[in-house]
Amino acid sequence: MASVQEYRTDRVSNLLHDSDPAPVAVYNASGTSPYVLTCEHAGRLVPRKLGNLGIDDRHWERHIAWDIGAERVARMLAEHLDAPVIVQRYSRLVVDCNRPLYSEEAIPEVSDGTEIPANLGISDEDKGERIKDIHEPYHDALATLLDDRSQANVETALVAVHSFTPSLEAKPGPRPWDLGILHNRHDHLSRHVHDVLETEANHLEFTFNEPYRVNDHEDYTIPVHGEKRGIPHTLLEIRNDHISEESGQREWAELLNRVFKAIVLRL
Repeated sequence: MASVQEYRTDRVSNLLHDSDPAPVAVYNASGTSPYVLTCEHAGRLVPRKLGNLGIDDRHWERHIAWDIGAERVARMLAEHLDAPVIVQRYSRLVVDCNRPLYSEEAIPEVSDGTEIPANLGISDEDKGERIKDIHEPYHDALATLLDDRSQANVETALVAVHSFTPSLEAKPGPRPWDLGILHNRHDHLSRHVHDVLETEANHLEFTFNEPYRVNDHEDYTIPVHGEKRGIPHTLLEIRNDHISEESGQREWAELLNRVFKAIVLRL
């Protein structure tokens, strides 16, 4: 992808060292597509100051640390569409950029049955550092991108790319879907995605609002940047064992490219 812009807090940080990577990267900000792609759980970095958050190495390979495969799918799809894509590089265990700040899941003490020692009893000051250095720069960068497009009268639809695990450790049971197409109040774009997939990939199992549903109390990007702005939006949850390897990532990016280009033609 041709260009990347990085964003970090513009104040003196007590959390991120100069050697820590910037939390936010925007690729292809000037892309001509009507779609803007986001990936809130792209990375699994941890600020050097926080070490490993007190958890074993094996947990950093699990879905609790990041959305496995989601960043690569989002970036490949953005290349196909010539779309901007914004990614958040730090682990959702440090701070979850798709959670409201008041949510207990914003800095989880337990994730899918695994206790996160560094998050237990975290002080308001330390919580504030994570929010100001990671959560706020991500959403400020996304808001700026969307504002710029609005001021330029560029048609925009928001697509958030996530992945989900087919099996939870804390709550065993089948999660058989290949893709969840999520929305809250407005389902316009989600229904277009579903309708096109019925033609493009009827061998897959996909449905609305599984394994989660978007809502104001547990989600941030869609309610704040999609619904409040009144722009079309959808959140995709791809089963992560389909996209853990490059071949699957490429296959899904190509499928979604066909889907979203077909939607543009419909509209």
